[in-house]
This record gives sequence, structure tokens and C-alpha cells, in this order.
Amino acid sequence: MLALRLTRAARPAVQLRRLLVAAASGGTGFLLLGALGYALGHPQTPGAAVLRLVWCLVPLAATVYFALAVARTDPGTRPRQGLSAVGLGPAQLMAISALTTALSAALGSMLALLVFLHLRGDLTGMPFDGAPAQFLAADQPLPLPAALTLLALVPVFASTTVAVALRPRDPRRPAKATRAFGHFGAYGHSAPRETFGAYGRFGARLLAPAGSRGAAGRTETAQQALPEATSPGGADSEVPDQDDADQAGIPATLPPPREAPVGLPWGIATIAAGLAVQAYAGRTTPAPDLTDLPVEAFTVLVGWVLTALGLVLASPGLTHLCGRVLQSVRPGALRLLAGRVLMAEATRIGRPLGVVCAVASAAYALTVLYDGPAPSFGPLTTLGALVVTGSTVATLLTAATEARQCRADTIAALLRLGAPAAMLRGAAALRAAALLAVFGPLTLVIANLAALPMAH
Repeated sequence: MLALRLTRAARPAVQLRRLLVAAASGGTGFLLLGALGYALGHPQTPGAAVLRLVWCLVPLAATVYFALAVARTDPGTRPRQGLSAVGLGPAQLMAISALTTALSAALGSMLALLVFLHLRGDLTGMPFDGAPAQFLAADQPLPLPAALTLLALVPVFASTTVAVALRPRDPRRPAKATRAFGHFGAYGHSAPRETFGAYGRFGARLLAPAGSRGAAGRTETAQQALPEATSPGGADSEVPDQDDADQAGIPATLPPPREAPVGLPWGIATIAAGLAVQAYAGRTTPAPDLTDLPVEAFTVLVGWVLTALGLVLASPGLTHLCGRVLQSVRPGALRLLAGRVLMAEATRIGRPLGVVCAVASAAYALTVLYDGPAPSFGPLTTLGALVVTGSTVATLLTAATEARQCRADTIAALLRLGAPAAMLRGAAALRAAALLAVFGPLTLVIANLAALPMAH
């Protein structure tokens, strides 16, 4: 009930993203039902039916990835102060987010079932003069348990992925246990015991041994007492208080610097492996393309999946490198701001950008660089291309929205300090231009290398 209320009370932008998730889920569900219809209408070719079902994993993965990006940007399930007191802790908010995602995906799946039944003529008669009957198996009875099982894949996978990705994590890192050895025959060493009244002795809290009980708690007391004991003014000297630092907005401890993404070499190796698999698949004459459905096209699918995985692994490192290049050679305020944002958001922006790069490479290699006979695009192929392309582009835009939400406090602070809004817009344009200058040629190179086996 709470998930339904949060869904109904959300802002229009959030509702639009949820409707897009439902649309992507509906398209994927219709593709799954189309694969089921092909299997019912062609029982003599089970291999082609299984391969059609395997190809549906691509739009399924794109839809689940988009649903996860939408769940991350949902402001209704974001942790806030005071929610734990009313029973809405991180685990409960994670469950609400997963349930909201499942509702959106289930809505799309039900719409896909209604459209599928309508095109088969099971509801109001055969529409479009019976044209969809050839790939929907209108003359065969539809097995309802199989259809419902296929339609449940998107809600189950989407909600499970959201629950795993948004699960509560302990922000504290476990301390590294060090093994020390004592005298002969002793395993480790034990802390020296304190005698009765040792805590109340003068100076005992300042000079507590490192391994004694309560030493970690006395360190803060010693740090507060030492300035008073060593300052020439004694207790009357001014020592900055933690409350004053909090009111002034000064952090007590600086956050650790973010490390650069380490997936760039692995991504390059995976891209090379994917291109090698596609080259191996291109030895057949004629070479199978993405729209054919023989058994040999499974090798092409594996090659493109490896290439896409390599681009996803390498894109955060390339985005981080773009930010570092922007800050090189005596940068000004504009280049420094654009480069720092790219370095900070390398993982959040780089992964969806890698997926978009992989989809654009496949589309360019299939439509422009393919030198064989003109590929035939049926209705299901067109629907699958629309679902994959739309989901990946929407995921990239949603990730950009999430990055802007995470930088909202920084942008507000810059505006309070007098930074012009034109400079912030210029930094955003500079980031977009830098990413386009790197990933545009990369997309063309990957597409040309992937199209070479198909051309020969």
C-alpha cells in the first residue's frame, strides 16, 4: 500500500520514467511471446525457436538495466533523516523500491499480453486482415502457463536486480587484524590489565597504553585535554569546538580520494576477444548477420555480447581519462570544473555510455557498413531494436539526471559563492563535447572492425 501511495504521489518526471519502464517491459514481453508463438507455429525447427528466445535476452538485459537506473533516481525511496524512527529504514526503502519496479514492469507485461491476444484474434477477432497470424501462431491454442512464465521474467529480474543493487551496506570498513607474537609458547599477546583505580589516577587517560581496554575511547579525551594542558592560556585559551565546525560547514575529516577505475585493460582485452569471435563467425559464406536466425548466428551474438561487455568495462576508465586530459596544461576554472566532475562521475556515467556505444556500433555496422544482401527487418526485429536503443539511451539520460542530483549541493554552493550559471552550463557542454570526441570515433572504429568479417 505504501509503494502504491508513493507511486501515485510522485512528480511528473518520476512518473514519466516509470511509464518508460512499463513501455520497455511491454516491448520485451511481446518479444518473448513472439518467440513462444514462433515455437508453436514451427514445431519442426526447435533450434531456431530456442535461438529466438536467446535473442530476447538482449532487450531483457536492456530493460532491467533501465529499471535499475530509474530506481536509483527515485526520490521517494531515498533515505532521509527521521524515516528510521517510523519504520522506514534502508532495508524497508529498498523493498519499496523493488516493489515499485515490479509494479511498473508487471503493468507493461500485462499490456503486452493484451496486445498479443488482440493480434492473435483471441479477444475481438483477427485484426489487420490476419497479417500477424504467420508469426503469432493464431491457429494454435496458447499455453497460458508458458505465457505467464515468460511475462514474469521481466518483473522478477528487474525487482531482484534493484533489491541486490540497492541493498543496505555497512559504510564502515572492517579493521585489518594484525597478528602479533609474544613470548615463547604464547599465541599473540594480551593487553596489560589495569588495576583497581587506575582509570582515576592523574594523567592515566592521557598516557593510556595502546592495547589497554578503553584506549580507543580515551584517545579523544586526550586530544581534547592536551591543548588545554600545553597552551599558555590554560583553560581560557580558545579551542575550536566540533559544534562550531559543524555550524561553519567544515568537515571534521576529509573524504578519501577516489581511485581511478581499474577496468580499462580488462575492457580492452574483452573487446579484442569479442572482435575475434565475430571474425571467427565471419568465416562462413555468406557471413551471418544480426537479423538472420540460423544456428551460426549464435556465434555473432556471443561476439557482440563480449564486445559490449568490454565497452562497459573500459568506458569508466576512458571517462576518467577524459577528465584528466581536460585538467592538463594549466587549466582554468571552466576546464578544472568540467574535468573534476568527469573524474568523480566516471563510473556512474561511463557504464551507460559504454552500453550506448555498443548499441550504436551494432546498428551502424548492420545498416551502413554491411556489404552483403540487404537485411530484412521484420516487425519483431524492429520492435527489438527500438526496445534496446530506447532503453540504453534512456538509461544514459537517467544516469545523467542521477549525477546532477548527487551534485545538487555542490552546484548550490558554487552559486552562493558567485559562480555564474553560464559557467556551469559551459562546463556541462565541455564535458559533453569531450565525451563525444572520445566515444564517437571509438564507436566508428568498433563498427568498422566488426563489419570487416561480414564484408568478406
